[in-house]
Amino acid sequence: MANHKSALKRIRSNNKKRLRNRFQHKTARNAIRKLRSVTTKKEANKQFPVVVSLVDKLAKKNIIHDNKAANLKAKLAKFVASF
Repeated sequence: MANHKSALKRIRSNNKKRLRNRFQHKTARNAIRKLRSVTTKKEANKQFPVVVSLVDKLAKKNIIHDNKAANLKAKLAKFVASF
């Protein structure tokens, strides 16, 4: 257990940030799954910008790596274009 006041605060703030990051990452993954399960071009074109925005936000906040975000967006764009 931490002995300093600042270390205790750091533990609390890290835990809050970890939970927020987990929530945002899981939300984006679910959105990607939902997009991949779409069967119509209209629905795919509607969801694609929303999912790309979520992925960009994760990369901007360093929750996922920039290259991973780029790879995800490229694969999703290829999927949407395949309709």
